[in-house]
Amino acid sequence: MMNKYSLLIPLLLFVTVTKAQRTIELSHYLFPEFTKGSVMMKDGTETSAMLNYNAVTREMIFQQNGRVLALADPTLSLTDTVRIEDRKFVLFDDEFVEVLLQEDTKLMTCYRCKIIPPGNPAPFGGTSQTSSVDNYSTYRSGNMVYELKLPDDYKIEPNNIYYLDNGSGWKKINSMRQLKKIYKKKKERFDQYVSEQKIQFNDPVGIAELVEWLERE
Repeated sequence: MMNKYSLLIPLLLFVTVTKAQRTIELSHYLFPEFTKGSVMMKDGTETSAMLNYNAVTREMIFQQNGRVLALADPTLSLTDTVRIEDRKFVLFDDEFVEVLLQEDTKLMTCYRCKIIPPGNPAPFGGTSQTSSVDNYSTYRSGNMVYELKLPDDYKIEPNNIYYLDNGSGWKKINSMRQLKKIYKKKKERFDQYVSEQKIQFNDPVGIAELVEWLERE
């Protein structure tokens, strides 16, 4: 069962390591399984845990004594950095974001997604999909939203957003079109790279490489 719970500072878990993939997983969890990580507090205290990130609830999740729990206050407000394998997550606008670039140009992404339920019977033999918003309470009450794998007839719709600061303050980016607008003076380079590399907006590694490439000149 899923519960809101504060991560206790003395917590120590023994875990195995899995390697992160660049490929976009069709899952509402960022990692295919709970993965070794650590939570660094603002006072410098560091705690090891089995961690994952739920893109539907937008919570950092951990396992403790056979239970699946969400990182919550008072621990949440005291958290500085979460690391899972070689990936770094911080709180930004009260949400966990992954740090993709952190030098002169800064880029972060917040992983979000929607659950699309199976089609319901409709007139004339068709199907209609019920809104994920309308059924969210059902998933939560039945704890489905906290399962690592949903039934095969459910679909996941990624809806990531990015935060970019390339020297003029933070900008929130919701689409490839918005990102392109930021680099409107390099429109041809932008279009060329996206076309040749087949960059998808919900691929954070690809977006980071695109931004780095555009910032070189």
